[in-house]
Amino acid sequence: MTAVHTTEPPRLPVRQKVAAAERGWGGVSPMLTRLAAERATGILFREHGTLHLADGLVVHAESPCAPGLETLLTAHGTLAVEVWRQALGETDDDHQAGHLAGLRLVDAGLLTLGAFELCRLTALYDAAYFVLAPSSTPGRFRYGTAPAPGHRAAVRRVPVAALERETLRRRDLLHRIWPDPVTDEAPLARTDLPAAPALTRRQRAVLAHADGVRTAPDIARALGRLAFHTLVDVRRLAAAGVLAPLRPAVPEPPEPPGPAGEGRTAPEPAQPADAGQPPPLPIRGRPPYDAGGPGPAQPAPGHGMSALTEPLPPDPHITLLKRLRDALEAL
Repeated sequence: MTAVHTTEPPRLPVRQKVAAAERGWGGVSPMLTRLAAERATGILFREHGTLHLADGLVVHAESPCAPGLETLLTAHGTLAVEVWRQALGETDDDHQAGHLAGLRLVDAGLLTLGAFELCRLTALYDAAYFVLAPSSTPGRFRYGTAPAPGHRAAVRRVPVAALERETLRRRDLLHRIWPDPVTDEAPLARTDLPAAPALTRRQRAVLAHADGVRTAPDIARALGRLAFHTLVDVRRLAAAGVLAPLRPAVPEPPEPPGPAGEGRTAPEPAQPADAGQPPPLPIRGRPPYDAGGPGPAQPAPGHGMSALTEPLPPDPHITLLKRLRDALEAL
């Protein structure tokens, strides 16, 4: 017997999970992933907000859809509004005014370091969810210099991979609760559900602010809550049928014109000619004629509206198809 020796097929490449986790998925924002690999420093501008990077790490996020650090610190009495505004006015950096104002309050003993860091990171993740949302316009990046570390809390930064994973997790959570994303941006109103389910205190507060004008970010700002947590409550209320978005009204298409003679105004009868007035100008495109002479030529019989109502000859293609159908049915 002859033994046949076959070579083993080459092994398929296996992706290293540790390296892939460090790089992140990169599907949320390829531009952000590239900036993280470059260890870039600057501000990433997107349609729904901005991300501040330092050495490829995220240090701050802002979005008009999410309440800022000021709302989280002052809404429930953690800090007085006047104290926050005074610290905010003493900063000279417009892009990191909230971060620097919080550090001033920590140094002054008016705010604990743990409370400030918790609110800062929570607001960062909340705003980054909206900044990394799908957009219809391309993002742009403005390179800058890294901020000087003036406090021990200023070195805490968020990796881009962790931010992207959390963003994807939040998207999946909202989709599993209620797959319609219209509730995130449209004005919200209560429905007339006869048997409403039992609601939590948080959900009742959200439902009380749904007046047909406020959106989910507006309700979050009015309640002093995180925008993403409000989205969770809104989608659960929409899934329960007690809350619905107000969709924009679609304009009705214009009505088609009716048959001849309907919906049209009859022409006014011609006024008799006055002897003292000059003769009327001839109508453009039609030769003039005298009132006493012969009128305009009448259409020949068979060329008016009656000719349009006469049946057309049958289409030869349709006739052939009918014959083929009859022949196939006869088999």
